[in-house]
Amino acid sequence: MSFLHQALVFLGAAVVSVPLFKRLGLGSVLGYLAAGAIIGPSGARLIGDVENVLHFSELGVVLLLFVIGLELQPTRLWGMRRTVFGLGGAQVVLTGALLAAVCWLFGLSPGAAIIAGFGLSLSSTAFALQLLAERNQLTTGYGRLAFGILLFQDLAVIPLLALLPLLGHANAASPEAGWLTGLKVVAVLVGVVLSGRFVMRPLFRAVASFHSQELFTATALLVVVGTASLVNAVGLSMALGAFLAGVLLSESEYRHELEADIEPFKGLLLGLFFIAVGMSVNLGLIVARPVLVTGLVLGLVVLKGAVLYGLGRWSLKQDEPALSLGVVISQGGEFAFVLFALAVSFHVMERELSELLVVVVGLSMATTPLLYAAYERWGRPRFRQQVAAREYDVAPQEDHPVIVAGFGRVGQVVGRLLRAKRIGFTAIDASPEHIDFMKRFGSQVFYGDASRLDLLRAARADKARIFVVAIDDVEASVRTAKTVREHFPHLVIFARARNRVHAYRLLDLGIEHVMRETFSGSLEMGGEVLQSLGLTFSESHRVMERLRDHDEKLLRDTARFHGDEAKLIEIATRARKELESLFEQDDADQKKSA
Repeated sequence: MSFLHQALVFLGAAVVSVPLFKRLGLGSVLGYLAAGAIIGPSGARLIGDVENVLHFSELGVVLLLFVIGLELQPTRLWGMRRTVFGLGGAQVVLTGALLAAVCWLFGLSPGAAIIAGFGLSLSSTAFALQLLAERNQLTTGYGRLAFGILLFQDLAVIPLLALLPLLGHANAASPEAGWLTGLKVVAVLVGVVLSGRFVMRPLFRAVASFHSQELFTATALLVVVGTASLVNAVGLSMALGAFLAGVLLSESEYRHELEADIEPFKGLLLGLFFIAVGMSVNLGLIVARPVLVTGLVLGLVVLKGAVLYGLGRWSLKQDEPALSLGVVISQGGEFAFVLFALAVSFHVMERELSELLVVVVGLSMATTPLLYAAYERWGRPRFRQQVAAREYDVAPQEDHPVIVAGFGRVGQVVGRLLRAKRIGFTAIDASPEHIDFMKRFGSQVFYGDASRLDLLRAARADKARIFVVAIDDVEASVRTAKTVREHFPHLVIFARARNRVHAYRLLDLGIEHVMRETFSGSLEMGGEVLQSLGLTFSESHRVMERLRDHDEKLLRDTARFHGDEAKLIEIATRARKELESLFEQDDADQKKSA
């Protein structure tokens, strides 16, 4: 089959399967896997050369790690050292030892048991990070732990590969001395670091001077692939080399341009990688030995998940994020394919065993999106109910005049203003992870659901004067505002509204001070645009204030009709004409006064 026909098959399979699986709530990764299984050698046999496709598509993983490196500055990476080497090392050692012991008990030789156990202890960086990125959870507590553990696993591949010649024997000549290999590794890593500091920035500066987008993109790809190839030449993983290159460029002025240029290639190649993994699964083996394969897959996922849950529980001190960690990286990893193939060539394990383990790893990858979707639908809501039912920890030392419910991006700005004027306030937030994060920056935030009457009493709402509702979730915001209005009518409520509909619901409760979070910023931007077009500051400011007053009046006039779309359209049309007339009258008055 020609390259054009292969590309047509890959693109067609992706375009059909991915939207279908996303519509079913199973995520794009499982869609790519299913597409690969259908078009691969065990399915319709539309594509036969799986190995070459898998090798080429590994560039997607390489580009993924480069983009992640761009977003992770060296100072932040250094701050993760305990997670990477502490939890990451503990996960690989514990999981690998347990799996190796199980393999040995089932009759494998010691060498095969060690490689199988520690190979299966590695998780899929591409799968896990893609899953977390799709759900915007890379920055959560368990997302950061998952990333640190995955980073250590990439490092752990190196000693496992070095161990193969010692456990078996190859037809090739004996490998070079270990000290020489180590020296090469150190030399290459030092070279990459120095080139990132003294070569890459001048290189991109020179390329940028030509003002050619295509040349800049080609240079970015050259740097990524070149660094990955150089690091791979001394036995390290290509993904690790690309990650290092990204970290070195994370503080450069070209960081955002590089990320924008690499992103399309990363997405396509990563999708191709997932399809190739689906193609590599031997469906015939599943049909021939379904009980054994199912048992091994479930055993791997459960054992890894249990170890990860234990480590996450020890680190995060909470069940819900610990279980999330156990679910998201409970699968086998792509490096297991390489490790098991080399184990066969070094006669550490039999080919039949290698094929069985590859099937187990591939199917374990397929279980992750399913498990995660099921967990988000049935598991996580139960934890949230338990968290909501637990005792709050609001116990302010003194009576503060202000209570801020919701200490996210809006609540924090309010808090900074109050703190700057030395006005005491009590901050409440319903996210334990966010509270732990804010405490590291010196902010005292109390845990609790601000819509609970007993919590509000514990927060001494009866002694406060102002209540700020800055909660991001619309339903929780309305519920909190309603409770405060009913039980603490003396409090002046300032409520943040995410949009106009949210504002209508708050106005229905009789709240006067409703601030739409994007409205003021949009007005400021519009004023800057008017000034750039030639209006003076006073003229643009007058237009902004006129629009602000008119829209606030319109908001309140239409609040009682917000369930009647036809009436809203009628009022909005009339108000638009009225606003145009007001501006025309203002212009006429200005000309007369001039």
